Formats: sequence, structure tokens, C-alpha cells
Amino acid sequence: MTHVSSSKSSTTESSTTDASIEYCGEWFTLDRNKPFDIGRDADLDIDDNQYLHRRFLQIAYIDGLWWLINVGSRLSASISDATGSMQAWLAPGARLPVVFGLTSVVFTAGPTTYEFVVHTSTPAFVDSKPVSSSDGTTTVGAVTFTRSQWLLILALAEPMLKREGTGTSEIPSSAAAAERLGWVLSRFNRKLDNVCDKLSRQGVDGLRGGVGALATNRRARLVEYAVLSRLVTPADLPALDDDTADTPQAPAATPLKDAR
Repeated sequence: MTHVSSSKSSTTESSTTDASIEYCGEWFTLDRNKPFDIGRDADLDIDDNQYLHRRFLQIAYIDGLWWLINVGSRLSASISDATGSMQAWLAPGARLPVVFGLTSVVFTAGPTTYEFVVHTSTPAFVDSKPVSSSDGTTTVGAVTFTRSQWLLILALAEPMLKREGTGTSEIPSSAAAAERLGWVLSRFNRKLDNVCDKLSRQGVDGLRGGVGALATNRRARLVEYAVLSRLVTPADLPALDDDTADTPQAPAATPLKDAR
């Protein structure tokens, strides 16, 4: 592993590397000849978090492509391109090729959400920004949300949206998010159920059924998906304090099934 500062990120790379990781303002150069581990006790030490695997994710160069591999046994990660138009959920044991110039990786361990970015200088796929419609509705794919449902998502995503760049953030409890909106907890939980059901029917994994239905995991997965798909952005945060503001149009995202 070679650890370099952000000021060196534009340096011409050697024949053995064309990819790097950005996390909390630090840059880590990847070597094609050596897998790079990410976790609690790995090449990239994310955090001393007891809920995080010692080795959770691995990036390796295999058969002419960089691959992101989930080597953990419990946690999953959300993967997105720079525009949020493509998204996948990387389950334990799954692997996914890193084909974009910039790939965002978001995952949650316990109450904490983490994000790092993989940069490649020779991407196999060039992404383009999706064109949003102008009908005034808030959509992800074919899903339409009411304003109160969208505000619920925004309240849960607020800490992550306030964070600058890659790093860590905390997922609010249902009670804290309900208080932020001025709602009673029963109303919040009912609307959270509706939001998760809508996205689940659209093919977004991890929002209901099995372990993914646990309260903390469900909120975390919703935040990961909403932020990566640009359903909510930092520019939307004033709406939490101004209920007269219009609900913006969000670019459509393509939900993918588990990468296995």
C-alpha cells in the first residue's frame, strides 16, 4: 500500500496502478499486483467500530478489471456511479466490477454510515448525467413520493448530507427524526413503512423482509439509497425548516438487485 496526499493524486501512475481510494481527505494508491483490504483492521483502517468487520471489502485487479469484493459475513454496501443513475447493493460474498471513473461506496456498521470513493483513470464505462423531467414530481424510477414522505427521507439523511466529502455520519433514530419533523412517532413509522414498501416494490433491496427489515438497518439502507440516487441532496436541507418550499425533482435512478 502506498499512502499519498491529495496534492499528489494527479501524479502520473505506474504501469501497475490506475486506481486510488479517497477517504476523509486521504488518498490511497492501489497496486494491481496486491489486493487492498478495507475494514476495522486492514490496509484502509476505516474506524475502530465493533460493528465493522476487520476485513469487510477488498479491491483487487482480476482479469483486466478492478473488482470490489465483499469479504465480510454480515454487512452490505451500496455502490453508485458519480451521477447516481446506476446503483447496486453488494451483499456478503458478492463482487462487482469497478467500471466507472468515480465510484461511491457507502455502508453502515451499527449507527454509523461511512463513504469512500474509488477513482480510476482508465474506466471501462463512461457515465453520463441523466436528464430529469420537469413535471414537478419527486421520483426515483417509477416511484412517486408525497411531500411528507420526501421530508421523512430528508430528515433521516440530514447528517450524511451535512457531511462534507467522504467520511462518517450517524443515522438518526426514528424518534429523533420524528422530532426533527415535528411529528408523533406513530406517524413517522407509518410513513417510513410506506416509503420502504414503495421502493421495495420498485426493486430496491434491504428495505423489508429478513434481517434487512430491522429498524436500524432499514433506515440506514434508505439513507444510502436516497443519497446515492440523488433523491435528496444538500441543497434540499432548507426544506426541513421551510415547509412552504417546493419538493424538487430528483433524477431517476436504476435500482439493481444484489450483486452476487
